[in-house]
Amino acid sequence: MQHWLRNAAAAFLALLFLTITALAQTGNISGTVTDAKGEAVAGASAVIKGSTKGATSNANGQFTIDNLANGDYTVVVSSIGFTARELKASVPGGGVLRVQLTETAANLDEVVVTGLFDQRTRLEASVAISTLNTQQIERVAATSAADLLKNIPGVYVNQARGEIWNTVYSRGISAGSIDNASGYYYVSLQEDGLPVTNLNSGVDSYLRVDASTARVEAVRGGTASILGANAPGGIFNYVSKTGGKTLQGEVRAKYGLEGDGKNPYYRADVNVGGPLNAAKDLTFNVGGFYRTSNGARYPGYAMNNGGQLRANILKTYATGSLKVYAKFLDDRNAVSEFIPTQGWDNPQIPAGFSTTDSYYLPDVTLQLPINGSGAETFQSKDKFHATELTAGLSWVQDLGRGFTLKNDGRLSSKNFTQSVPAVVTPFAVDGLLFYAIPHNLGKFGTYTFTDRVTGQTLGTVTQLPNIINGNFAGFKFIPGEKNSFPGANVQNNSLFFLPLFFSKNDRSEFTDQFSVTKKLDKMSFTAGAFLSSSHIDIVGSGQDFGIGVGTLQDRPHLTDIKLTGLDGKVYQVTDPNGFMDVGRDGTNLASHTQNQLALFLGHDWLITPALNLDWGIRYERVGFKGFNAQAVPNPKRNDPTNGGRDGNPLTLYDNGGGTEGPHLDYDQRLSTLSFSGGLNYRFSDKQAVYVRYSNGNKSPDVNFFTGLTTPYTLANTPVTAQNVEQVEAAYKVSTQRLKLFVTPFYSVLSNVPNNQTFTNANGSNYNPGTQFAKYTTTGVELEASYNVTRQFAVRAGATVQGSTATSYKAYLENGPGPQDDVLLDYSGNETDNNARLIFNINPTYSGTRFFASLNYTYLGARQANVPNAFQLPAFGTADLSAGYTVTPKLTLQANINNLFNTYGILGWSGPGGFPAALNRQGFTKAYVAANPNAIYATQGSMPRAYFLTASYKF
Repeated sequence: MQHWLRNAAAAFLALLFLTITALAQTGNISGTVTDAKGEAVAGASAVIKGSTKGATSNANGQFTIDNLANGDYTVVVSSIGFTARELKASVPGGGVLRVQLTETAANLDEVVVTGLFDQRTRLEASVAISTLNTQQIERVAATSAADLLKNIPGVYVNQARGEIWNTVYSRGISAGSIDNASGYYYVSLQEDGLPVTNLNSGVDSYLRVDASTARVEAVRGGTASILGANAPGGIFNYVSKTGGKTLQGEVRAKYGLEGDGKNPYYRADVNVGGPLNAAKDLTFNVGGFYRTSNGARYPGYAMNNGGQLRANILKTYATGSLKVYAKFLDDRNAVSEFIPTQGWDNPQIPAGFSTTDSYYLPDVTLQLPINGSGAETFQSKDKFHATELTAGLSWVQDLGRGFTLKNDGRLSSKNFTQSVPAVVTPFAVDGLLFYAIPHNLGKFGTYTFTDRVTGQTLGTVTQLPNIINGNFAGFKFIPGEKNSFPGANVQNNSLFFLPLFFSKNDRSEFTDQFSVTKKLDKMSFTAGAFLSSSHIDIVGSGQDFGIGVGTLQDRPHLTDIKLTGLDGKVYQVTDPNGFMDVGRDGTNLASHTQNQLALFLGHDWLITPALNLDWGIRYERVGFKGFNAQAVPNPKRNDPTNGGRDGNPLTLYDNGGGTEGPHLDYDQRLSTLSFSGGLNYRFSDKQAVYVRYSNGNKSPDVNFFTGLTTPYTLANTPVTAQNVEQVEAAYKVSTQRLKLFVTPFYSVLSNVPNNQTFTNANGSNYNPGTQFAKYTTTGVELEASYNVTRQFAVRAGATVQGSTATSYKAYLENGPGPQDDVLLDYSGNETDNNARLIFNINPTYSGTRFFASLNYTYLGARQANVPNAFQLPAFGTADLSAGYTVTPKLTLQANINNLFNTYGILGWSGPGGFPAALNRQGFTKAYVAANPNAIYATQGSMPRAYFLTASYKF
């Protein structure tokens, strides 16, 4: 491989040298770009038609295209949100082109930069790219960064958890997405051209859209294999605003009622930008937001509270530009838990539950012991608490003779604390695992359960040894005759499992992407490198620190538990906060360093004025080094004389804990080679087609390595890359009124590990063995916009697809322990969570002062799991937006999200309570047929919400 790369690099450099000696350009074309108000349009693209030669307008709207031979030219000038214009110019010529652009709802003519070696219009690009401009972002009330993407064809978005923990994927490349496990696993979530984080852990915890966001560019498949960091599924790039030649700003105030009008929402955004010097070639932009809200599903305290501040300074000069920027984020977010549900064909929420309340912990604060050497504070109001401090730069330099250098670099410190419950599911108090998991198995006597809020005794359960013929034969659990646990319609004698999931991770990252582009008359070459070094330290890696149980109802009440032992003594099972086994078996630790180096080469060749070829390769090498340290449990926890941390044998809740365990070290390397190539043919200025083949790879991430917690799993789990192979084509139309993309595609995702976790009789977990799967998806994406009149336009998108698990095996868990597990083959079944039809339609009216739009999104039925046990039903949601421009500076806007308050299911967990509910792939059609009224759990679309926004621009 290295020999091949050296030869390719040598050939590339030789070609550049020969090209330099042959150049003889002698002139230039310059111009100024403004909007309808006469304001400068920065970042507009000016390209010589039929070539790759071009330039970008600076903060003053000025551009210059250098090194042009004498002759007549057509210059295409375009910018996101504006209709492109063509102008005639000559070299040598006289004067400066004056270009005025007009706004447009259609965006096929926009120049894009994401996923391309050089910027170009979508009509010229042989890759599927969709864009959202500033106006489109402003006129929706997106609940998260991912929520903006739901109307892009080929993209599936699950935003049921809230502002964070969303899932985004494209074209069936979706393994693990049903339970938010994959998040952004196969795609790159970017901010200003670099990954938000190069560790696939809590990715969207560090990205917020606010008034300083200029646009979003979304690439599906294609060149993402070459230009995305370990992201063959796509790139989603959120681009920030920069300042212009005049001081301008905006203040937005938003008030809302989420949770079907019950829960208040308050938010303020600000953005200001302008020149810093008299020459106006040094500009600034600063913006951000602060928000507090009780959330779509109210947990009893603010579900989201915090904000961010971003700033940049841009220096433009004759031969380039330099931007330095910084960001500070401090935000707290809860995520919605699963809701009890009944009915496989027509899911309904049982009595006593709703889609507008949360199954979260109440407001609690307690100290968690950390391996006997200190403590960490668990505070439920902190929820998921993310902080980030980032500094970066972006440098573009014209080196002359057709060479351009581009470098983007970023240094960041990110911290994340998790103080939340997880896997909130019914937990049977008369079942063995209720006592085995918190180490109360064998502590015989009668357990009494009391509601901590009302003081009501909910019931009792007596734990006794099961004696047969004088021999011990296990345990038996006898419910009291007067038990009155709430939620019996969901699961009898049960409480919600509310474990204290706490973790703290500190990460530092350096990321840099460097490239040099050489433009010739008919072609260009780009060579570059991507470098990332990430380090993360984790306290509490994938574990809980205690177990609470709550009543089966909206906003559960924690429950006190006491044990009247057979010895006549009364033991306190829960602590004063209502939690069992605080400290559990000690604190797991992990440390992970990931160093990534990629070298890429791209070639773009305008074979004829109509036919363009582009291709690229990417060599990527990733190093993973770190350790996992599983805590050593307190060996005296079951000693009846053990008084625990407080010295009192009658308090069982503090008998656990542990000490730091031995470090299980790993040091792995993985290399991959990816390729993508495409041909774009323009029939005319209004029609084009392209075809592309891509073969990319996805290496494991930090979560893969932190899951290797035993010597056996470390030695027997192969470190391999998943492979994504895609073929796509497109037919594109761009007229004054119609913009159309039709993109058939075929994708194969292979070498996907299927890891399952089962339970032993003693409550411990085990992995029955890793199986590897392969998925195939065939479909077509459609994207169109049509200007019916100058004021009225319709935008629509659709994906029609079929997805098959070409090869898939999974274990079926029967009784506790591995002795009766069965390996089943589901090859040939439909994949899970891939709808055969996804579409949206968005009619908009933009008058002189009044504007309005309706956005309807439909998600077709999806298989719930690969065994195809049942289907998640199809559903549609509608969002309404309307506004009025009171003055040129003041605009009022109203939004209603989920107009008809549809509860559309996006995820699920199985019946049977904890832990059976987590085994989605071991859940079969036979069970559904035998249990038509079983209670399971779902997560779904956010309930109806109302928002009013006032925007003042100056």
